[in-house]
Amino acid sequence: MFDYAYQVPENKKIRVIVHTDCKNEADDQFALAHHLMTPQFVVKGIIAGHFEANHSIYGERETMQASYDEVLKVLDLMGISEEYAGKVYPGSEVPMTSETTPVPSEGADFIIEEAMREDPRPLYCVFQGCLTDLASAILKEPAICDRMTAVWIGGGPYPSGGFEFNLFQDIPAANVVFGSSMPLWQIPENVYKQIQVSLAELQYRVQPCGAIGSYLFTQMVEFNHRITGYIPWPHGESWGLGDQGTVTVLLEENNRGNYNWIPAPQFSKEMYYIYKQNNRPIRVYHTLDSRFTMEDFYAKLAINYRK
Repeated sequence: MFDYAYQVPENKKIRVIVHTDCKNEADDQFALAHHLMTPQFVVKGIIAGHFEANHSIYGERETMQASYDEVLKVLDLMGISEEYAGKVYPGSEVPMTSETTPVPSEGADFIIEEAMREDPRPLYCVFQGCLTDLASAILKEPAICDRMTAVWIGGGPYPSGGFEFNLFQDIPAANVVFGSSMPLWQIPENVYKQIQVSLAELQYRVQPCGAIGSYLFTQMVEFNHRITGYIPWPHGESWGLGDQGTVTVLLEENNRGNYNWIPAPQFSKEMYYIYKQNNRPIRVYHTLDSRFTMEDFYAKLAINYRK
């Protein structure tokens, strides 16, 4: 599928499910492309997530479909639509209304199906937005908690927490996931924001890389001029590619001491952390290697798409 002069040993490959609110901002598409270009990841499926309708062009139940359509567009621009035919799943259109009632979706059912599949390769499900579909899957089939690891970009800075956009999408779902026994790696807001890039950098390193590179850069420049609700757009010349952190933590070969283990908290309605010492520990990152992350992305994009 891609043109690398190296092969990843089979015993190092991992199964990955990518859950993305791909039309929410302009960084999600970068992270999706990065996952798909990484040969260590056997991407078993992509789930489109809902997001808070902070863009006036979307109604309450239209955001998941916008994410779904954007996933298909990225696949097409990368020239890999056929390889992923039948592997893109719609997630829930809406958040959970309680911590005990799952929201039906094909995405949640696919998580269960893949988690319960017999496969020696470990399964990781990365979430770059809401946790609705994972929480629903846990409520429908708790046995998946022993068969996969979740990686989530979300939650406010420790120790207090507070408003954070991905958590805001579905607080009850986050409480279900954090209150479960599932292994969980969390990359909170102050950490995912460490992956900063400039628009000039993206023009130089991304735009020349075929149809996908041109689109990634252009849609970010266009999005930068939208004024959307409470979010302080436009940016100036920089952007955060925080969702790329889900690639970083799965690629890191060695324990670099860049995370702590803490008892999993819960969330108040104001999104502050509520600590419960008896909960199982989760991995909480405090730093990400921005250089490693972005150079890997630029190299893979250039190898495969720059002519």
